[in-house]
Order: sequence, then structure tokens, then C-alpha cells
Amino acid sequence: MRTHALALLLVPALLLATACAELQRVDWGAVLDTSAPLSEDTAAAGLKQALEIGTERASTTLSRAGGFAASEALRLSLPRQLDGLARGLRTVGLGAQVDELEAAMNRAAERAAGEAVPVFAAAIRSMTLSDALGILRGPDDAATRYFRDATSRELRSRFAPVVERAMAEVGVYDLYSSLVARYEAIPFAVKPKAPRLEETVIDGALAGLWQTLASEEARIREDPAARTTALLRRVFSEGAAERAAATSS
Repeated sequence: MRTHALALLLVPALLLATACAELQRVDWGAVLDTSAPLSEDTAAAGLKQALEIGTERASTTLSRAGGFAASEALRLSLPRQLDGLARGLRTVGLGAQVDELEAAMNRAAERAAGEAVPVFAAAIRSMTLSDALGILRGPDDAATRYFRDATSRELRSRFAPVVERAMAEVGVYDLYSSLVARYEAIPFAVKPKAPRLEETVIDGALAGLWQTLASEEARIREDPAARTTALLRRVFSEGAAERAAATSS
């Protein structure tokens, strides 16, 4: 089992051992007994708890005020095909309205992100032993890939009404229509077909979610500060032994 993959077991698995029914059935004394092998069932249970922590943290981070808007990497803006619209409106003094529209788009994405928690939780509950071991033994973004494949359709379905309500509440549709009309009135301006703005927000919310989840996965796998637990020390020592054996063979 790869060292970095096993790092997913870290602190969350130990901290939540008494709180989760699944982990209450795990004999943690045996887990930390270095004379006994770390079983696949225990590894999978620990992984699930680590994933619960990671997915909830990613969703919570994005659903806070500024979760998207305050991040240069995640901030939503008007669709690229409307770059000309945004530039044209700013040129004629309507930059504040463009900023207002983009701020509303980001607030809608933040609301949608909160819907991911129960979807991820359901995916974790339905995860098989084979799924869990595949993540543990897979590439460094194996968990993110698993959730993207398992939950994208459900997340898009859940995001849609949340985004639509949020955009309606703050008048996004009216503002967007007004800006498009003003842009079309600018002489000689190229007038691309305006896309459905809610699709842009949903796509941006999902992209931000996967990016944030990938960062959480990498942090859980690689965080040196978490190497203070007995379980993690054991995991890394076993991983080092495995690497040494592979090198010498």
C-alpha cells in the first residue's frame, strides 16, 4: 500500500473512532500494534472517515461568504465568450454593474457548494471495500476522481435550483438582461449570443469544488504536521520498508 495513499488514514480516523459506528467496531489497539498487519477493512474504514472530513471541509470552505469571490483561482466571472461584452460595458462606464453581476454569480456558487455535503456523504456510505482500496492504492487524486465520477450528475441536479433561486433573489437575470441590452446598443460592438448564466455558475461551482477537494486530498495525504500520531508513524515506517524492499529487489 503506497505511503502517501495511507496518509489518508491520519488524524481524522483516530479522532472520530469513538463517534462513528463503523469505526467503533475497529479494534484500535490491534491497529496500533506494530506486530500485527494493518487489515484492509481497517484501512478502508479509516479512509472513509478521512474522506468525510475532507469533503465536508471542502464544501464548507466554498459555501462561506467569499468562498469563490475571495479566491483568484476560483472566482467566477462572465463567460469567456462575453469578454467583449464586459470590456465594452466597462469602457462606457458600466463597470460597477458588471462587478455587481459577477459578485452575485459568486454568491450563487457559494450557496450551491453547501449542497455537496450530503451528496458526498451518500457516496462514501455506498463505497465498497474495492472502491476504498482502489483509492488507497491509486494515484494521488484518486479520491477526487472517484467523487467526480460518482457524484457529478447528482451535484449538478442539486445545484441547479439553488443557483436559480439565488440569482433570482438578487436580481441577476434582470441585471444580466439589462447589461446585454446596453451592450447591444453600443455601435460596432460584436454581439455574441448570450449563454444561460445559471449554467456558467453551475459549471464554475463544480470546477471550484473539484479543485478544492483535490487540494484537501493532497493536504491529507502529505501534511507533515499530522505525522505525530502512532498510526501515521506506523504507516510511514511500513511505507519506507516497502520502498526499501522494492529498491533492493
